[in-house]
Amino acid sequence: MNLVKSLLIIISFSIVVSDSVDRQHVRIISQENDIQPDGTFRWSFETEDGTKQEQNGQPKQIEQEVAIVLQGSASWIDDEGNPHQLTYIADENGYQPQSADIPVAPEVPAAIARSLEYNSAHPEQEAEQPQVQAELRAQPQPLQPQPAEG
Repeated sequence: MNLVKSLLIIISFSIVVSDSVDRQHVRIISQENDIQPDGTFRWSFETEDGTKQEQNGQPKQIEQEVAIVLQGSASWIDDEGNPHQLTYIADENGYQPQSADIPVAPEVPAAIARSLEYNSAHPEQEAEQPQVQAELRAQPQPLQPQPAEG
């Protein structure tokens, strides 16, 4: 009986280990890589678990420099079976991802928006502010006695 128990434990352990190994080693089912002499390129791959990525790029003159402008996408399925998709552009305007998975910042409250509009309409007051703050910091501040709690 001990032999049967030992074999069952070994077989169970082997199944668990082989399952985790299969998840770590996913086969690539398609792959492309194309690089041109002018600097343009395209690569992509897809794995057997549904993961896909692709990217292409091309040189672009931006002021005095030549930069590589990128476009790409990635899609995958998480451990719970939920699909995810990401597309992006990276150019002179920075990295610009788009995905339903990217959190969206809440709207700026109306009072803060009005304050920001006022500040941008009155830059001269903002320029004076550091000088006023420096003057206030330079003045000694008297200590105020605190009422005793009782």
